[in-house]
This record gives sequence, C-alpha cells and structure tokens, in this order.
Amino acid sequence: MLLGVDSVVAVRDPWGYRPLSVGRLMEGGYVIASETCALQTLGCVDISEIAPGEIVTIRGDEITRRRTPQAVTGGAHCSFEFVYFSRPDSEWDGRSVHAVRQRLGERLAIEAGVDADVVIPVPDSSIPAAIGYSRQSGIAFNDGLIKNRYIGRTFIEPSQSLRERRVAMKFNALAENLVGKRVIVIDDSLVRGTTAGPLVKLIKDAGATEVHLRITSPPVMHPCFMGVDMGTYDELIAARLSIDELCRHVGCDSLEFLSVEGMLAAIGSQNGYCTACFTGEYAIDTTALRLSARKAGVIS
Repeated sequence: MLLGVDSVVAVRDPWGYRPLSVGRLMEGGYVIASETCALQTLGCVDISEIAPGEIVTIRGDEITRRRTPQAVTGGAHCSFEFVYFSRPDSEWDGRSVHAVRQRLGERLAIEAGVDADVVIPVPDSSIPAAIGYSRQSGIAFNDGLIKNRYIGRTFIEPSQSLRERRVAMKFNALAENLVGKRVIVIDDSLVRGTTAGPLVKLIKDAGATEVHLRITSPPVMHPCFMGVDMGTYDELIAARLSIDELCRHVGCDSLEFLSVEGMLAAIGSQNGYCTACFTGEYAIDTTALRLSARKAGVIS
C-alpha cells in the first residue's frame, strides 16, 4: 500500500503469494484488504481480487487497474493461507476458505483413517477440517477443547517461552466429551511442535484412552522466505524428527499428516500454489535470500 497526496495505490506481488482484494462502498469510495471477509463486514459490493502483479490506483471515486509486465503466469499462491492464515469466511482465488478446509479434513480421513469414538478440532482454525473428517469417516464430531479467545496465535509468538506460556493459557479440556474415549484430534499444522504436546497431555489428563493426532497439511520442513515467521530449520520440528519420532515427542498414540497431493486436491488445483515450506521447492531463486539469512544468523 502506498499513500499519495491525493491517491492510494495497492500493489500485489508478481507471484500472488498473499491475497489482496478491493471492494466498493455503497456510499462511495473503495476499501482494500488482504481478506474478503473484511470487505463484506464493511458492506462492500463489487468485491474483486487484485491479480498477481496488478497495480490498483484509487483517486477520489475513480479506480484504475493495470498489470505489471513482471506478473508471473500461473502464480505461486501460498497454500498455507488455506490451511491456517486466512479466516474461514474469506474467499481467495475464487475458492471458499471454509469449503477448502472441510475438503482438507475429508482428504485426511481418506488418507489417514483410524478407529476412534470422537473427532475433535483444535479451535478455531481446525473446526471446518474436523467437520470434514467426521463427515467422511462417519465418526462423531464434538467439542473437546475450549479456547480462551483472548489469547492470540501461538506459533507466531517471537520466543519459545512466550509460545509455551500462551499454550497453557489458551485451551481447556471439555472432559465430559473425552473421558473413556478414543479421540482423533484435528489440527491444521505442526510447525514448531509447541502446541501439540501440551494439548495431547491435556486431553489424556481429561480421561481420553487414546489420542490420535491428524494434521491437515504436510510436515513443515523448510523455512519461508516470503515474509512468514516459519522459523529456522532448527526450529521446524519436522525438519529434525521423523514422523515416528514426532509421535513419541508429542505423546500421542498415532500421528499422520495430509500429503502434498491431498492438500492440493482439496484446494482444487495442482498448479499455481506455493508448497515450499512442505517440499523445499521454491517458486523463486532463494540464493540471495538464504545468504542474507545466514549473515543474519537466521539459518545455518
């Protein structure tokens, strides 16, 4: 976003890594936001996505749009937006985030089914996926964790001690739905491993006989160089431990991740999405970025 004397300019990166949309206010004027849910809340109409490499200039009640020659055909939209970042009531790339998350859960049930009595989400981002998993598997959905809504996202906290402290404050177990049951826990991702272990212990302490952790994304094994605090290789627990080792570390009875192919199938496209944090295949040349990160001591 750029503010001029009499104008506002919005530019989306040439690869379309991050979402950006514009909408028109009924009473006049325009609003630009990273998620369509914000535009809908404000009562905007004519909501449209700003294309990768597109420049939108708003001057008074006039809006002009032009595409830069640097725009990348096909794009590299961040798949993690669908998995975790975006609000479920947003739309991106013509897709409902909520619907994609339900399909992620359905695909996970197909790929990583297990006998159990109840499916519970890690609220709030995993609720649609848990509904999808329950629907596909035929195992009952219920609440098992209650979230303290005054605590923010934990994996993007700047320090490990802060993340651990917030996890302890963030959730409480609903024992009446867990005691004596084999529980499938649906979570969107496992990045640093800070949340999973304490949650599994919380659920078992509440009386669950088994806890099976199912993740609606592949293991995060590589850092993001496009503005997301995904940590160093040392911080990314899946880059250091095998799935069996992760399972023992977390303390669950079984642990499974959705495949890259399953995730992209749920999104609805095998092309145009960045999966670098899962696969290490970056859409851009990261040589200079890696060199800068090494100099800063971010990666080894």
